[in-house]
Amino acid sequence: MKSSTQHLRELLADPSIITMPCCYDALSAKMIERAGFPLTFMSGFAVSAARLALPDTGLISFGEMLDQARTITRAVTFPVIGDGDTGYGNVLNVKRTVKEYAGAGLACVMIEDQVAPKRCGHTRGKEVVGFDDACRRLQAAVDAREEGADILIMARTDARATDGLDEAIRRIKAFRAIGADILFMEAPESEEEMHAFCNCTDGPKMANMLEHGKTPILPPARLEEIGFKIAAYPLTLLLAILPAIEQTLAALQRGEIPDGLTDFDHLKDVVGFPLYYQEEERYRHSK
Repeated sequence: MKSSTQHLRELLADPSIITMPCCYDALSAKMIERAGFPLTFMSGFAVSAARLALPDTGLISFGEMLDQARTITRAVTFPVIGDGDTGYGNVLNVKRTVKEYAGAGLACVMIEDQVAPKRCGHTRGKEVVGFDDACRRLQAAVDAREEGADILIMARTDARATDGLDEAIRRIKAFRAIGADILFMEAPESEEEMHAFCNCTDGPKMANMLEHGKTPILPPARLEEIGFKIAAYPLTLLLAILPAIEQTLAALQRGEIPDGLTDFDHLKDVVGFPLYYQEEERYRHSK
């Protein structure tokens, strides 16, 4: 059986753009897979929100993210990319993060150049480390891969917001030269900047389609024309469930039966009761 990393390599080799809804737990990942998408991304923002009800400002720990990664990869069969933030420390911490994420079954880990504690790329207060430190951080991640970690490396820069487009592109070029498998420039502010990113070097590029963020929201076909390989939707599922939960709670508060609820049988199917019953029956009649 091929590894999730090999599966991801094959997806990246296909000429078509990949539409990638991002997950925050095992259930959301499983639903993304059931819907027919080829991969997902464990979003740090989404995990921090769903697991801790806290903002994406570096408050969630390495151990909590690693545990979440394990529960997600065990629930699905398609590749999962994991948010590795800044690597959770110095360059040796970066290497450990990459190796542990590989051990958790992730197909790829994203490492970024923000100052720790990091924060969401579309919020205020971001800072990035210097160019040399950013390169050393990425080199440590690549070294961990080369030393045997079965995982791809996504390199992210947030320098567009802090140091300008030219510095962000300088870093992207350096990250690719070091050996990053996938490239991600966070928060370009126009289609022209998105073009500049995609044209600055070779290698697969990811677009971050955050609703109400700084980057223009474009359809996948347009992103593919610009040169992107992956269209990520980091918070779309969270943005969808919040009003659904709020409306349901409001109906209950009014003493009403909420509208729009799924059938109980469908819920049982999604979480795996049919397979459980099948296995239960199999062992009931075994000798």
